[in-house]
Amino acid sequence: MSDILTIDSINVQGTATSKDDAIREAGALLVAAGSVSQAYVDAMFEREKSVSTYMGNLLAIPHGTNEAKGEIARSAISVVRYDNPIDWDGNPVRFVVGIAGQGDDHLAIISQIAILFSDEDTVDVLLDAPADGLLAAFSAGA
Repeated sequence: MSDILTIDSINVQGTATSKDDAIREAGALLVAAGSVSQAYVDAMFEREKSVSTYMGNLLAIPHGTNEAKGEIARSAISVVRYDNPIDWDGNPVRFVVGIAGQGDDHLAIISQIAILFSDEDTVDVLLDAPADGLLAAFSAGA
């Protein structure tokens, strides 16, 4: 995952207080990285309407619809961490990982992130890690 996440796409002090603002915040990092267009961020909201991207263990992974694949310039992820949990359809979220995967890349990306967040002890470490620590954890894939 080291080629799809940069330190500039990590925000350890997210400011959103709602699910919609958190999606915007994660999407804005993908746009700023030149990975996606604003239309892809709009498609992240469409995806959320059809199925929640809440994954458990304080994690949500918003991503666009299949129809928005053409809005992806290159595969990338963004990571935003929140000091206070975001209410994600009744579930607490402290990590919002925006995903833009070209082709079938999104399946492998989601799988790697799910593995990383499957261990509660790892999540506890990530809650206090600095941005470079998050980058290292995501780059290691575990």
